[in-house]
Amino acid sequence: MNTKPASFSIEQLSRYLISALVVGGVSGLLLLIGREQLGEAVIALLLLVPVGWSAGRWGQGPGIFAALMAALAFDFFFIPPFYTFSVGSLEGWLVLAIFLAVAILVVGRIESSLSKAHTSEREAILMYELSAALAGLRTQEAVAYTVARFLRQAFMARQVTVVIQPRGQAAEIAVSEPRDVPQTEKPGCILPVLNNWGLAGEIQIWGSEVVLPSPESRIFRNFVSQIGQAIERTQMAEAGVFANPALVSSKVN
Repeated sequence: MNTKPASFSIEQLSRYLISALVVGGVSGLLLLIGREQLGEAVIALLLLVPVGWSAGRWGQGPGIFAALMAALAFDFFFIPPFYTFSVGSLEGWLVLAIFLAVAILVVGRIESSLSKAHTSEREAILMYELSAALAGLRTQEAVAYTVARFLRQAFMARQVTVVIQPRGQAAEIAVSEPRDVPQTEKPGCILPVLNNWGLAGEIQIWGSEVVLPSPESRIFRNFVSQIGQAIERTQMAEAGVFANPALVSSKVN
């Protein structure tokens, strides 16, 4: 158990080290080509390449570190006076400040894009898993239990309660996961479940260990739509069975 933090620290350190080495390698290549042949503008653009690469591969921390290393390399090798960290003119300060600001902006945009991509990927996986879990269920109670277990595991909630109002019946179906754990406070999130017949029920979530999306978020809208369709399907199946006594007697026999 003591080796995990050490290996994690070494892995993180290696990412920062590789980011610095990539910046150094690009800076050396630019020096070989020549400052006069490239010019400050082209050099600044090319130094953004290792910054973007580090941010895209390892995230915000190594990306910002690469941006700082690139700014220092830009100052040291390409802004007069050369091979010092001092800046000899106001123009040099402006160029350096603009470069650093653009580099950090690039890191932020890449991190935002990666975060959105990871979120979309997780939502797609959860939607597939929910769809697979609801497929083939034949009763509303089975839908309620499945949804409660799934949402509790997906969002690491303390408790999830699914309430279904059967169509044309007074008695509601209420299922909690875990069972028999009464809650004294109000739920942190309430999701109404709708289908083609109107309000089919609601989902109540208490005490999630992760930040829950808003009830109006895309993932929750997709969830309640999928759940509403499953409830409607099971209501139609149950109504078809109970409306035809011959089906019931044949099942008994």
